[in-house]
Amino acid sequence: MSISFNHTIVAAHDKQASAEFLAELFGLPAPRPFGRFHVVALEHDASLDYIDVPSDEPITPQHYAFLVSESDFDAIYAKICARELTHWADPGGQHPGEINHRDGGRGVYFRDPGGHYMEILTRSYGSGG
Repeated sequence: MSISFNHTIVAAHDKQASAEFLAELFGLPAPRPFGRFHVVALEHDASLDYIDVPSDEPITPQHYAFLVSESDFDAIYAKICARELTHWADPGGQHPGEINHRDGGRGVYFRDPGGHYMEILTRSYGSGG
């Protein structure tokens, strides 16, 4: 059986701003419009498809984790710090302004403009290290 993740829909109050935030922060190509969506292309033909929801509708925050290289972590984390984005080392937000070193790698959490929890990590959890 061959199963690959293809895409997920990400709710936003401003799909363009949220999609552009992530694409620029991660150094990805500019999002492209596709129907009602703003699509951020990822590796392996996967994508995040941002869609607008009415501004009076609450968005339930979701968690999105991205496995990145050490050099990509450095570049993204430098942007997080330069923009003074609130970030923390743990999912509970108990260690603000820090990164974690789980499994011999590095990881950090932050929020996107829509309030979703984003995470970058350099080693998959449980991989040792």
